[in-house]
Amino acid sequence: MNIPNSLTILRILLIPVYIGCMTYGAYGFALLTLLLAGLTDAIDGLIARRWNQQTRLGMFLDPLADKLLLTSGFLSLASLHLIPLWLVILVVSRDVILLLGTAVTHLTGTQIDVTPTIWGKGTTVLQLSYVFLVVFLTWLDLGLSMLNPLLVTVVGFTLTSGFHYLYRGYKHTNLSIPPK
Repeated sequence: MNIPNSLTILRILLIPVYIGCMTYGAYGFALLTLLLAGLTDAIDGLIARRWNQQTRLGMFLDPLADKLLLTSGFLSLASLHLIPLWLVILVVSRDVILLLGTAVTHLTGTQIDVTPTIWGKGTTVLQLSYVFLVVFLTWLDLGLSMLNPLLVTVVGFTLTSGFHYLYRGYKHTNLSIPPK
């Protein structure tokens, strides 16, 4: 196992640490855990590209680790009533729909482009920023209403990227069917 994959696995192992910290109100440690997870994400990608250590396993594990971290972040915040439940439903539903779409195309042997788009990357950055800032402001015991503009932006990007990926998949799968 190479270093980038090991860092990705470490990021996955940090998820229960983050959840535990949130559950027991150790918001400062939760922030540190999120920062460490973000650092492992940046470093594993850098090492993989710079020293040509990209692997098939890493191509699967890295986005999975990101999704697991974000999902656990949103779920833990909602379970503590720090964010609205409808936001969790939106974020998780988008990811589940995209995952199911990818699984269906894989099962049917349809080739689709699964490379991340600017909308998808922007959504990930905004969602992670939102989770981090909610934990940060909670740790400082400050009100979360100042994050409402970011919340609206997160919702907009989540919806736009979801529909964009669905459109891209729909367009591609319809092009791949030969006419009768």
